[in-house]
Amino acid sequence: MKAMILAAGRGERMRPLTDNLPKPLLHVHSKPLIVHHIEKLAKAGFREIVINIAHLGYKIAEALGDGSDFGVSITYSDEQDEGALESAGGIVKALGHLGEEFLVVNADVWCDYEFDANFQLFESEAHLIFVENPEHNVNGDFALENKMALNNGVYMYTFSGIGYYSAKLFKELAYGKRALAPILRDAIERKSVSAELYSGVWRDIGTPQRLDEVNGRW
Repeated sequence: MKAMILAAGRGERMRPLTDNLPKPLLHVHSKPLIVHHIEKLAKAGFREIVINIAHLGYKIAEALGDGSDFGVSITYSDEQDEGALESAGGIVKALGHLGEEFLVVNADVWCDYEFDANFQLFESEAHLIFVENPEHNVNGDFALENKMALNNGVYMYTFSGIGYYSAKLFKELAYGKRALAPILRDAIERKSVSAELYSGVWRDIGTPQRLDEVNGRW
């Protein structure tokens, strides 16, 4: 299985730190956040990684190279000319590099979730990792029942930004800027999205304060 790291975002809430540096290159415990992801993916058995880039994306490519320093092969899906295509749009553009099933992780999350290079979707079009709701998303995103994702429920959870996907979920989508949530919600209505609740360490590093918290605590 291949993996994709979504690294094209502008990081507006992280400014001014991201005025001259893409958010995935901000340091957590003395190394770029995206390097933590790559090292974990390599340890889990992933050998091919796709990274989409936009805002100051050339700096990511310069910092990581072809991935050989980490024991992986990195392919860059370049969105610098058109601007960030959002999550689903970025996946659609990179689809030819990803195979039939693949893992996607947001570059701006910090977690100890163990990626699984041998994960199989079986009949699902996606498998999402949920977490308990953080302070900045108290209402959550999705519900969970009998290992299946629901759009609504008594208990709502936050989508972690980590998921396993089938290429068929994206193959009929046109190229262009496109958010992921509506596509997931449509698939959930088709009862085609499984999910699990992860109870380990997970933080969305979306602001300088959250970056400081992660660097000070974990």
